[in-house]
Amino acid sequence: MTHDQLIPAPARAEAVPGSSFAAGPSTTLWAGPGTESTERWLRATLGAALGLPLPSGPEGAGGSVSLLLDGSLEAEAYRLTIDEERVEIRGGAAAGVFWGAQTLRQLFGPDAFRRAPLRPDVPRSVPAGVVEDAPRFGWRGMMLDVARHFMPKEGVLRYLDLLAAHKLNVFHFHLTDDQGWRVEIKRHPRLTEAGSWRARSKWGHRNSPLWEERPHGGFYTQDDIREIVAYAESLHIAVVPEIDIPGHSQAAISAYPHLGNADVVDTEALTVWDTWGVSKNVLAPTEDVLRFYEGVFEEVLDLFPSTFVHVGGDECPKDQWKASAAAQARVKELGVEGEDGLQSWFIRHFDQWLSARGRRLIGWDEILEGGLAEGATVSSWRGYRGGIAAAKSGHDVIMCPEQHVYLDHRQDGGPHEPMPIGFVRTLEDVYRFEPVPAELTEEEAARVLGTQANVWTEVMEHQGRVDYQVFPRLAAFCEVAWRRLPAPAERDFADFERRMTAHYARLDALGVDYRPPGGPLPRQRRPAPEGLTDSDLGRPIEGPPPNV
Repeated sequence: MTHDQLIPAPARAEAVPGSSFAAGPSTTLWAGPGTESTERWLRATLGAALGLPLPSGPEGAGGSVSLLLDGSLEAEAYRLTIDEERVEIRGGAAAGVFWGAQTLRQLFGPDAFRRAPLRPDVPRSVPAGVVEDAPRFGWRGMMLDVARHFMPKEGVLRYLDLLAAHKLNVFHFHLTDDQGWRVEIKRHPRLTEAGSWRARSKWGHRNSPLWEERPHGGFYTQDDIREIVAYAESLHIAVVPEIDIPGHSQAAISAYPHLGNADVVDTEALTVWDTWGVSKNVLAPTEDVLRFYEGVFEEVLDLFPSTFVHVGGDECPKDQWKASAAAQARVKELGVEGEDGLQSWFIRHFDQWLSARGRRLIGWDEILEGGLAEGATVSSWRGYRGGIAAAKSGHDVIMCPEQHVYLDHRQDGGPHEPMPIGFVRTLEDVYRFEPVPAELTEEEAARVLGTQANVWTEVMEHQGRVDYQVFPRLAAFCEVAWRRLPAPAERDFADFERRMTAHYARLDALGVDYRPPGGPLPRQRRPAPEGLTDSDLGRPIEGPPPNV
């Protein structure tokens, strides 16, 4: 593997032709103070893949790999130096050292991405040279929706490995929705006892006439969550939990009917929702509901140490609040401006509640409706507009516009895609995504903390389907999030495709069921049953997506 096959491509990579570092049983590992997490990872992951024991040895010795912190570098920056005698990884902080180790892994070739050595007696070498790099954004994330289709714990841990291999450092964990509640809350046990299972699931888009007639569900115990968070931390990934309020709450209301608007709907009869879309069953604007969710968030804060806590805040239909005498009385009592004011009241309350506990609220761009809470950060998903408005008003922003980085959208318009959902977003489309809108001033652009790709799982019922939708597009996204690329039209996609040739071999070694460049394999196709067209099953949207 050579320096010009790295993904994401580094800021600087200089090779020494004809020279390499040979690694073998005698290769030692020295880890300076503060680099222990990378030391453990190198032995457990790279060492296991290549059959290298990597025993401890002195700093800078011949035949050694050395890890150390360097205060002259930014926190996530690294400098990887390789010559015939030794390998040295310097990082501004522990995370920087770890990203340097991920680059070293790529340079060892695709076998370094396996769990055991294929040819233990074959010498392992890595080309000599220097790689210097640092990320553009501090927030480089992927959101995974486990509410629509549950992913067991082992699958989540695997995805953390995949994020780390692509130098992504935020895992946005979408844990609750109308279709399921996925995290154990001890003071409210029915959230998982009743709210984590639905009787059946829609097959395809919500307009499809087909159903998967079997129960679906599952949840993570609090110890599962602690394990996931600890594992992510070892990979320098922050886990940001999402608990949806006040919309996308039917699963919670089905478990605890007093949470809903009981004067306009029979909340006792509600079940966990079995179809897709936006449920009209939203939380009631009462003090009892606030106290209930404060209890939920108290346990969530104990489980997740992340600075940011996502509260959803999106797609909250106001129909029930408009029809509810209790909700209308609440509007008058609170002195807010109608139903949008009620939504803002929910978000402002938890913004203050989280701030008082040293955390920061983040929500989808609908939290702008009715006035934005003082400390809130906005996930801009309905195009750029919400993020632009938030940045111009002094709020931090994560750019994740549906038109560019929703990986549930189909990758091709051909007839053999597994499910024809949404816009066509190709690998090249994702590579040409620019997170920072040109209309922001330099000061406003600094409010864009970063970007993330979102993975909604309505039509991804198992791990292979998630892999197919996410990859290879996540590889293009990781380069957008890591590098300061030229303007979209000027980006060298041909070079990226060339580097992807090497990266596909890495994904193969990792067992990723990605979409091949030539289209889906026969086993990846999901043709419409006889008599049904793609439009019966999906939501194909023709033409280019609106860039708003």
